[in-house]
Amino acid sequence: MPEVIFPGPEGRLEGRYHPQKEKDAPIAIILHPHPQFGGTMNNKVVYNLHYCFHRMGFTVLRFNFRGVGRSQGEYDQGVGELSDAAAALDYLQSMNQNAKHCWVAGFSFGAWIGMQLLMRRPEITGFISVSPPANMYDFSFLAPCPSSGLIINGSADRVAPPKDTQALVSKLHEQKGITITHEEMEGAGHFFEDPHMEPMLEHVETYVRRRLTESTR
Repeated sequence: MPEVIFPGPEGRLEGRYHPQKEKDAPIAIILHPHPQFGGTMNNKVVYNLHYCFHRMGFTVLRFNFRGVGRSQGEYDQGVGELSDAAAALDYLQSMNQNAKHCWVAGFSFGAWIGMQLLMRRPEITGFISVSPPANMYDFSFLAPCPSSGLIINGSADRVAPPKDTQALVSKLHEQKGITITHEEMEGAGHFFEDPHMEPMLEHVETYVRRRLTESTR
């Protein structure tokens, strides 16, 4: 797993970059949970999502937001972290100029950042939001949400209660032209502790593989 350092808006950002041999492989970036609550790119959910995408043939990049690990800068309430995510996507695209598909996956705080990145980057063809913290952050910027994706959460999530995620999903369902797929996993908590991690990754894989065979956004 090659370690990479690439330029971010506030200095260097540290990442793990996992390329495919195929020149036109699809690309994905994976965004980690809240930096102030111990979130890093080596979080279990993020790490597993990274390998899940790589197994499906994606060239994948995960990285530490500013102020985490060896990434320079300091926590910036999500504003700077969104710029970091945009810089990471620039870096990934510069290395993979023929990629036909571009996906973003985020966990918790990373899901919130990932959804904002969708709004800025029309080239993103799909997204995965795991345990989006709809109770803590305003997701009303998704008007309209520019691409279809999967929102997945646990019915026993105490950090981001299911009712808030359901409200977010019903709002997105009213939008035309995109399809939001929602999976609420019975008994799973915010972090998809065992035995819920594998089934969660299976949902992600099934969804992404299906989308890759369809030509629609």
